Amino acid sequence: MRPMHLVLFALLLSGAAFGQSSQLTTPEVVKIPSGTLHLTGLLWKPAGPGPFPAVLFNHGRSDTPQQHTRTLTITAAAQILGPVFANHGYVFLYPFRRGEGLSADQGSFIGDLRRREEIAKGEEARDHLNFVLMTTDHLDDGTAGLSFLKTLTQVDTHRIAVAGHSFGGGITLLEAAHDPTVRAAVTFGAGAGSWTRSEELRALMLATMHEISVPVLLIHAANDYSVAPGQAMAGELARVSKPHLLKIYPAVGETASDGHNFLYTNVGLWESDVFRFLDEHAKR
Repeated sequence: MRPMHLVLFALLLSGAAFGQSSQLTTPEVVKIPSGTLHLTGLLWKPAGPGPFPAVLFNHGRSDTPQQHTRTLTITAAAQILGPVFANHGYVFLYPFRRGEGLSADQGSFIGDLRRREEIAKGEEARDHLNFVLMTTDHLDDGTAGLSFLKTLTQVDTHRIAVAGHSFGGGITLLEAAHDPTVRAAVTFGAGAGSWTRSEELRALMLATMHEISVPVLLIHAANDYSVAPGQAMAGELARVSKPHLLKIYPAVGETASDGHNFLYTNVGLWESDVFRFLDEHAKR
């Protein structure tokens, strides 16, 4: 078998390990232009001709180019989410941003860039670089994924939502604020790991709440690294009378990392709330 076939075979096995075997669909491997880069994404589609509503998912920062969390590779993480969204009637695109997962050969891995910056200039400079990358290169990659999604004949371009986790949650909110075609936004643990350390991140995200016009669902587990981002952004959305919902679920697992990554390990906890929200705001 070719290497990509081996990758997809591994994905299917990883999905089965997480209880998805009865409803697995095989993703299509797609190429997404982002400037001079050619990113790879995994695309799931519901059964039938469409056009369907669609969701672009922006993943968080990974521990290594392939290891997304302590227990999951980034491709295995994608395989957990894709079939869930497809089974609910959504085209689901999981692009791998530069340097990560199936795009590991496209640009530098963000973790390496952060480590080099910290060694050279310290933690504050590392956090500033994180902010810069979120608002430039990695936002460009997320936007490229959104543009690619709109080219697909199976997608109803009037019914597209954006979703994201952690660092990708920040990208998701920026996309929702700047793209008038987006219908809704869902974030899991957006900013939870950086909120208390980065004043510029806090200022940007709160300012972004003023620019967003679509409904926003902000999600945390109670034992996330911090629930302050969701609380603060929900408070700002309420202050300016923007449609939103904040969900803080009970603690999941034993550690902050467990709570931060529960979207992959406890789909049943959030599934009904997320699809009720998406069906109301993006599917109709």
